[in-house]
Amino acid sequence: MGLCIKALQSWSLTQPEPETHPDPAEPAAQSPMKLMALQLLLWHSALWTVHEATPLGPASNLPQTFLLKCLEQVRKIQADVVVLQERLCATHKLCHPEELVLLRHSLGIPQVSLSRCSSQALQPMGCLKQLHSGLHLYQGLLEALAGISLELAPTLDTMQLDITDFVTNIWQQMEDRGMAPAVQATQGAMPAFTSSFQRRAGGVLVASSLQSFLELAYRALRYLAEP
Repeated sequence: MGLCIKALQSWSLTQPEPETHPDPAEPAAQSPMKLMALQLLLWHSALWTVHEATPLGPASNLPQTFLLKCLEQVRKIQADVVVLQERLCATHKLCHPEELVLLRHSLGIPQVSLSRCSSQALQPMGCLKQLHSGLHLYQGLLEALAGISLELAPTLDTMQLDITDFVTNIWQQMEDRGMAPAVQATQGAMPAFTSSFQRRAGGVLVASSLQSFLELAYRALRYLAEP
């Protein structure tokens, strides 16, 4: 922007003195040049203002080690979910959660929100709280799936252990910052599956919902972990 100001000053100082009998067309010829110089100056000024106002990165003061551990835990649970989905598909031929979406309401499987982790309204501590409460809810949903089948029981057990580790990690971080609630939130009413098919269909829907939840969580945590 300083270069533009100097250019304007230099241009003004180097203009020849008007003759005694100026050409009437001369001011009209000079006016576009002055206008172009002024527009260039204003454009650089606006560009500088925008540059100064643009944040350089995510406003997060969460420890890098904590965020990297969270990302590792998300990837681990995502791998567990893939194993569950593959086994439900191979063993019980339940491969397409979109075909079971009408059962979600009748089975009472709740939706989990991560609105504070979205790119439009990312709030680091608010995101952590929603992430913690969401994982706590999924713990209850996985417990409700107990007895789904002997083949899937080990996979569910592994997933529950990994989610518990993740929940504990987040809770400790909130405690360290004095942000942990005095009492942990309750899970609320869990679905009551009354048949083997409902339990397996519920497993497909819970796994699909959990995978979407983890994808959003991973994007938010990765953004917060950027230097």
